[in-house]
Amino acid sequence: MLASTLELMETAHRNIYAIGAFNVYNLEGVRAVISAAEANRSPAMLQLHPSALKYGGSPLVALCLESAKTASVPISVHLDHSTSASAIKLALTAGMSSIMADGSHLPYAENLAFTRDMTQLAHAQGAIVEAEIGRISGTEDGLSISEKEAKMTDPVQAGDFVRETQVDALAVTIGNVHGEYRSEPRLDFDRLIRIRESVGHVLLVLHGASGLPASLISKSIELGVCKFNVNTEVRQAYMTTIGSAACTAEKADLLPCMEESIAAMQQVITEKMKLFGSANQAHLHETPYATMLAAQRYANRL
Repeated sequence: MLASTLELMETAHRNIYAIGAFNVYNLEGVRAVISAAEANRSPAMLQLHPSALKYGGSPLVALCLESAKTASVPISVHLDHSTSASAIKLALTAGMSSIMADGSHLPYAENLAFTRDMTQLAHAQGAIVEAEIGRISGTEDGLSISEKEAKMTDPVQAGDFVRETQVDALAVTIGNVHGEYRSEPRLDFDRLIRIRESVGHVLLVLHGASGLPASLISKSIELGVCKFNVNTEVRQAYMTTIGSAACTAEKADLLPCMEESIAAMQQVITEKMKLFGSANQAHLHETPYATMLAAQRYANRL
């Protein structure tokens, strides 16, 4: 069933687990997420990076939305890391219930202005907004941010930012990175606690969940993170499969390779759902009470 991102995140936060937001690029990726979600009775998010949106356009959005509608568990569709007002407008018009307005590459004042404008636009159409304060290092989908450019989220600034922009969710930088971790991951939980205290009701998101160990995941959830972005490990499973000997042989058949890639991605996604605690939680999102709470909270923000 097509779900509200706000409801998914609110319910996860209230019940102390997190929603997995999985980047998808094609039918195989969408099927992998939906199949894993249904097999594990887990809510989930289909997430489109701007590069995927540019490549697939409205047909890819329609694929995600239709797949979410026909799923037997709650699934929402989200635009990730968008720096473009036109892309955000396209996503909202196509029916996405949430977008990430990413102005983290801009000076603070410009980030604030861009995010505030996109939040007003999204809220007018009943969607919610995720933003980013600080800058996450790493490389993913053509975005490359060096360690020198990276900047931890300032708790005081984060509080001011959410009050000025009225965003619904905030992606924080506390030592997490995009892509692969080059050394043992270390997250600044003292900083996360201060951010939580500063931003009040705003929902917290952690990007760069690929490669984070279970102990850091569970501690992040305990301290209020209710959405994790996952891309690298799922994408690697896909690339490994289609590059395997069975799929590159002279007489290899396309459909079996597609099925194998789905199964490989589904396995990774299943592991993440169990790690995030969302497995077997779909029933919590299927009650009128959960939907009512989300609608009421959104109305209070307008």
